[in-house]
Amino acid sequence: MVVVDSQVKATEVDYSSKEYLTKVDAFWRAANYISVGQLYLKDNPLLREPLKASDVKVKPIGHWGTIPGQNFIYAHLNRMINKYDLNMFYIEGPGHGGQVMVSNSYLDGSYSEIYPEITQDIKGMQKLFKQFSAPGGVASHAAPETPGSIHEGGELGYSLSHAAGAVLDNPDLIAAAVIGDGEAETGPLAASWFANRFINPITDGAVLPILDLNGFKISNPTILSRKTTLELTQYFEGMGWQPIFVEGEEPKTMHVDMAKALDYAAERIQEIQKNARENNDATRPVWPMIIFRQPKGWTGPKEWGGVPNENSFRAHQVPIPVDRNNMEYKDELIQWMQSYRPEELFDENGRLLPEIAEIAPKGEKRMAMNPVTNAGLLIKDLRLPDYRDYMVDNTEPGKVKAQDMAVLAKYIRDVIKLNEDSRNFRIFGPDETMSNRMGPVFEVTNRQWLDCIKEPNDEFLATDGRVIDSQLSEHQAEGLLEGYVLTGRHGFFASYEAFLRVVDSMLTQHFKWLRKATDQTWRADIPSLNVIATSTVFQQDHNGYTHQDPGLLGHLADKKPKFIREYLPADANSLLAVFDKVLNDRQKINLIVASKHPREQWFSAAEAKELVDKGIKIIDWASTDQGAEPDVVFASAGTEPTIESLAAISILHEKLPELKIRYVNVVDLLKLRSQKHDPRGLSDQEFDVYFTKNKPVIFAFHGYEGLIRDFFFDRNNRNLYVHGYRENGDITTPFDMRVLNQMDRFDLVKEAVLSLPDAEKYAHIAQEMDAIISKHHQYIRDEGTDLPEVENWIWKSLN
Repeated sequence: MVVVDSQVKATEVDYSSKEYLTKVDAFWRAANYISVGQLYLKDNPLLREPLKASDVKVKPIGHWGTIPGQNFIYAHLNRMINKYDLNMFYIEGPGHGGQVMVSNSYLDGSYSEIYPEITQDIKGMQKLFKQFSAPGGVASHAAPETPGSIHEGGELGYSLSHAAGAVLDNPDLIAAAVIGDGEAETGPLAASWFANRFINPITDGAVLPILDLNGFKISNPTILSRKTTLELTQYFEGMGWQPIFVEGEEPKTMHVDMAKALDYAAERIQEIQKNARENNDATRPVWPMIIFRQPKGWTGPKEWGGVPNENSFRAHQVPIPVDRNNMEYKDELIQWMQSYRPEELFDENGRLLPEIAEIAPKGEKRMAMNPVTNAGLLIKDLRLPDYRDYMVDNTEPGKVKAQDMAVLAKYIRDVIKLNEDSRNFRIFGPDETMSNRMGPVFEVTNRQWLDCIKEPNDEFLATDGRVIDSQLSEHQAEGLLEGYVLTGRHGFFASYEAFLRVVDSMLTQHFKWLRKATDQTWRADIPSLNVIATSTVFQQDHNGYTHQDPGLLGHLADKKPKFIREYLPADANSLLAVFDKVLNDRQKINLIVASKHPREQWFSAAEAKELVDKGIKIIDWASTDQGAEPDVVFASAGTEPTIESLAAISILHEKLPELKIRYVNVVDLLKLRSQKHDPRGLSDQEFDVYFTKNKPVIFAFHGYEGLIRDFFFDRNNRNLYVHGYRENGDITTPFDMRVLNQMDRFDLVKEAVLSLPDAEKYAHIAQEMDAIISKHHQYIRDEGTDLPEVENWIWKSLN
């Protein structure tokens, strides 16, 4: 346990004096009053008239338990900002504590500046109360409409990761990450304590974690609250933090203790940064953190119904059962609200008294108005090299082999070089940068790593680098990227495809943030969140069934089309063109599915650009219809589906040279949607140009087949045969993964001939394909490798 004692600085204001702390207490009481009012009232906000049923909400919805403790923290952080002239913002980790940031930003004037109709008077307070957790109003948790928030509070576990991502490359910023003790039990939050291994005291800001230890969750005690002070000290010291304890329930004592604790934390952070910057010493420091023990529902009803309420799980939501149709306990509600002595806090017009209001920070020093919390206004576009300079020479389709991700890595290497001074681009991932063939980036940067480095066993580790992939946690990597882009910078997160499902709920929450933020005219668009899926389902050399799941495509496709893009480039050139499009993109989640294995390369620079610009293209050199109506359409989306489609076309052309085949490649998958559902989608007329109105379409797809069927559902052409991932997997050869799911060239040929009007004429071809598959089945078991005709196949011109 750390014992702190801060020396009073020689300033005009004595921030530790009894008089100043009395004002902090008044600010806290005002925030508590407004927070309770938001729960219950729709009118008569200062209770200056007898409380009527019409003054009370029909159904009070919200949470009380974490509110008073957070309001206490917020008031003291204001004091800390003033005393040390800090650049700080607030991240609200405890779930459903929406009144906190609303109440405090209302008191410091920020809320009224952003929402002028919510004035700082009785009329404005009435509107503030009425709108909370009400139809057409504001959410019961921190949300995009909340000033000062970058953090969607609907799902717990990400406050500390977001805070750490926010302070990267923001050397003067402090993120006060308030962590609920229920939140602290989640896997993502537990993993995020390791974030101190990635914060460089020279080039980055600081995170001040504040563990809000109020003891209870919805109906259970919290695990950390039942640990002793010694146990907590040992735990957090072992994690590399310096815990400072503030414990109790008597406000006067707690104000003094919290002031001392935050003074110590501020001075320790400044001391760490000063030493690091003056001496170029990036040795991992032991950053301070606060452990704040106080009763859940502090200052609320002590008990209700003969059982404890304060300091109990029962304080979690709405403590007193009062609503418009149940006014039996209105006197108890009035007594509770009047315990904050609002007559000492607000003037006759309902405005916070000036002697109390003066302790709030001013201008952009207010946490609700910190520029990083509306970082779309701060964005600096990346300087990008010409992606065409990195393209593979595909003069003859299929002649050159290359690894798509390795080609991309050279482009990304130079993106890092071009933006070295601005320091606004990073790569995140869970220990997979090398595996994902991104090694060339280490020619110009390192992994950022603040723990000990053991040479020569370690590689590419340094205290300063543009890559953070040294923690095996998808949650941490995704959370750091989210914090980074939410505060106006650029980057991407690369991970194995199957394990992106670990963070699909995080992506959902980020989508919800984008969706709601776009409705706020005062919020500027932020950089897009870019996610690369590698080590994909149809290329599993040794990992097996556990590593096979392309379901993120469908998961994200269910979201609102405006905010989601899904790119399936089939070669390096189209992958480069995709990255040129997304790196300076705004307000989207871009999912990019890419290959890291040696592959045939298909598209010229011009074709790649058109594929990415339009999302879809008829590939003339792989088609034999010569612009006429085809007999059959082949289509593919994804690397291996493209290879198998082209191989199937070559087999069909050899066996049925008169067959008119059209081949369509799809990169921007969601362009296949109807314009009825997505303005970016293809009209029915455009769709028919690619897929005809009734000819058989053999569609080889990287993911689950239902997604493609959905795209065709309300189109003219229902003559569709989709071959995608059918949940068949194993540790097997790459080609066998396609055979297991019938997404191989032989099954595609068989499907094509059996879909033709006179299919019986081609039964012998279908039988031949079955025979080859049987041969394949035995061959891989005997030889452990794929058939020579598969491994040695090369594309030959159809002309």
